[in-house]
Amino acid sequence: MKTAQLLKYNKKSIQLSLEEAPKPTPAPHQALLRVLTAGVNPLDNMVSRGEVKLITPYSLPLIAGHEVVGIIEEVATPHTRFQPGDRVFARLPLDNIGAFAEYVAVDVDALAHVPDVFNDVEAAAIPLTALTAVQSLQLMDPQPGETIFISGGTGALGAMAIPLAKAKGLTVITNGSASNRERVLELGADLFFDYRTQDYATELENIDYVLDSVGGKETERQMGILKPGGHIVSLRALPNGAFAKRMGLPLFKQMLFTLAGRKFDALAKRHKVTYDFLFVESNGAQLQDAAAVLAERSISPAVDAVYDLADINQALEKVANGRSKGKTVLNISKQSTGGNRG
Repeated sequence: MKTAQLLKYNKKSIQLSLEEAPKPTPAPHQALLRVLTAGVNPLDNMVSRGEVKLITPYSLPLIAGHEVVGIIEEVATPHTRFQPGDRVFARLPLDNIGAFAEYVAVDVDALAHVPDVFNDVEAAAIPLTALTAVQSLQLMDPQPGETIFISGGTGALGAMAIPLAKAKGLTVITNGSASNRERVLELGADLFFDYRTQDYATELENIDYVLDSVGGKETERQMGILKPGGHIVSLRALPNGAFAKRMGLPLFKQMLFTLAGRKFDALAKRHKVTYDFLFVESNGAQLQDAAAVLAERSISPAVDAVYDLADINQALEKVANGRSKGKTVLNISKQSTGGNRG
């Protein structure tokens, strides 16, 4: 089968190599998928640069790709929920990625059925960002009526996080480019800040929760808008000891991440808030619930560009350059279905 593989870690290069590989055989807890589409994410570039080796130490060569849509061709062990012919999607398990290929064997627990309202390209834009939103909200454990600030809510994450936060009864505030204001408000945001002309950090206070998708200096600025006892979940700052313990990492890694994240733990203590770092995990049940909310609310994921597998490196470059108006997707199978939106 055709694949896109990482042959060696390189801090200065994110390029993958197009290689032939054997078609996988599913283990007893897995299903074999014929891949239709795959999402392309900043995480893919982080893996290539070796930035997540402490969290997930992959052996090379590695078939890359974390987010998949496919048709089940085989279920190794008879299953009540999934059968051959089902159209499914998943955020692949951390220890078994490989979406950039014509076939992939996936743990059944990671799978969810794709609602018919989403075509294959749209479906590829859902798993990673939807699960990021769900697992962030799970860490926060918000109550209806509370307030959340989602930084950079005009991107692919915001398209998932805003409606899912609204479904929990939260007041949602976000920021981004003014050209995306109306689209974001239509998703359910209650208040929008134009990042060029408005500074959320000087205008907001006593916010209950922050979902930080930016990192850097913005993480501390976002802590400053939280009320005492508030909670920030970051996707872009640094892992800390709480993260390592939650992930069940070995004791030596818990110690390393405690040291790595001590700056943000100290900042959180100074602001009297809770700081958590999130590295999203596979979870088919959570994905199924999130997809149902999106389908019920007629939320169509924003897709910016679609590439063929042969053009994987162009897709990775586009993701690396940022300023996207939606998800970048690989079309793996020329026979992918269109769904009801097709």
